Amino acid sequence: MKTESLGTIVCTEDGPSTEKIEFVIGNRNELSTEKQIPIHVGQYVSINAEEGLVIAHIEQIYKTNRYFSQIDAVHEFTRSGKAFGAIFPIDRWEYVLAEAKPLGIFTNGQVQRVTYPPSPGAIVSAPDYKILSEFLGFSKGGIHLGHLLFHDIPATFNLSKMYQKHVALLAMSGAGKSYAASVMLEELLSRKPAQGRPTILVIDVHGEYTGLAESQGTKGKTFEDQITVIRSPLVEIATPRMSAKAFATYSPDMGTIQVRELTRIIRSLRTARKGQPYDIGDLTIALEQDPSINVRTREALLGWLDNLQSLRLFGKTSTPEWSKLMKPGQAVILNLSETVSLQKKQIIVDAVLRHLFDLRRDGIIPPAIVFLEEAHQFCPEARRALAFSKGILETVAREGRKYNLSLCIISQRPVRLSTTVLSQCGTNIFLRITNPYDLDHIRATSEKITKATLTSISSLTVGEALVVGQATRFPVFIQVRERATKETAFGEDFETVTQRYDKKGRKAD
Repeated sequence: MKTESLGTIVCTEDGPSTEKIEFVIGNRNELSTEKQIPIHVGQYVSINAEEGLVIAHIEQIYKTNRYFSQIDAVHEFTRSGKAFGAIFPIDRWEYVLAEAKPLGIFTNGQVQRVTYPPSPGAIVSAPDYKILSEFLGFSKGGIHLGHLLFHDIPATFNLSKMYQKHVALLAMSGAGKSYAASVMLEELLSRKPAQGRPTILVIDVHGEYTGLAESQGTKGKTFEDQITVIRSPLVEIATPRMSAKAFATYSPDMGTIQVRELTRIIRSLRTARKGQPYDIGDLTIALEQDPSINVRTREALLGWLDNLQSLRLFGKTSTPEWSKLMKPGQAVILNLSETVSLQKKQIIVDAVLRHLFDLRRDGIIPPAIVFLEEAHQFCPEARRALAFSKGILETVAREGRKYNLSLCIISQRPVRLSTTVLSQCGTNIFLRITNPYDLDHIRATSEKITKATLTSISSLTVGEALVVGQATRFPVFIQVRERATKETAFGEDFETVTQRYDKKGRKAD
């Protein structure tokens, strides 16, 4: 297949080499405003070299013109009012130089390391799209997130490679991370039984994903038959399943003696109940009526139990029945938007994930993916006592892949995320991030992130993303596709919302 020629490799002080090549492209006329720019930073190119077909990634583009290299001459002519271009043939000496990094040799569907540099004078071309797609590791029938920037190639990622070792979706506020997560959910819910369908739990802190479950009428796609929305006030944790250590997890000040005494009280209550369920109120009564417990220990335990009971989370049974909801091709959106208390939200997340981990380990539910919004609230880098859900999230991050329980961590503050969780994410999807502390944290926790890549992350526009890790052979820049489902009010711009509210107010008057 004939490919488009883009330029010619030239000699520099340190190249061409196996790490860097530079090539000159076009002339001034070819780069006029009337014609399309032939190359961009982030674009891929190919070179036929001695080892085979080299695929390289453009990392920088320079313009040079020998007539403008003499600063004093340019200044003098400009000050005199003379047109510099009218005297010298400047258009004949303007060059565009591109710097590219060779990524690998593509031969017979295999990617090999570049061990010998291309020769000066070699032609640099636009790569064949089919070859480039195979080279990057895109998967036919995979998760379609968008298209490769500067190339008309669908960015489709293999399900196992993306979710086997967890995913981190990181971006600053307003960069489109929730939008990108919704696209991922659409793809997962669109899979056919023959492709393999995981079950999905979305921990939705602000109610941003409920639009996925709403009817689209005659327009757009709907997944309302595949999604169940659970409001946080309806969640109930079964007290009989709680051990003394579990209660201590939610009351960090509880000491060894209190745990031992509470264990004894729970054991006695279970015996007395003969298998019948009980709640914290029943446990409190049993504690008050026990004659052998120390007074100070009793008062401390009563205080902690009263604090937990005030959350209105612990009942005699577990609600909802997660084993019945988590089915292949089905999703549950746990909407936490009605819960203000961070302590309560963390306890809900901890209890639900511990239960799902047990269900998945026992093979009761299908392979599952958990989407966790505002992940820095639930697994912060701070000490565990300040986040009840941190322990189970780190456990799932380390061991979940053994049982096909995957995490998709979504956060706008990577620096506040648990290093343990973030480092276990095999695939990272970055949208725009500009905070230098977040960028440094990303660099420290991801071995495939280079300084040049960090610079690219901070300059991404809304909807552009960088995918790095297990899902692709090499870092790829993509444009996230348009979502097919309804977007909630969180996706609307500030001006539109204020106009609608004002219009509503005028009608009321």
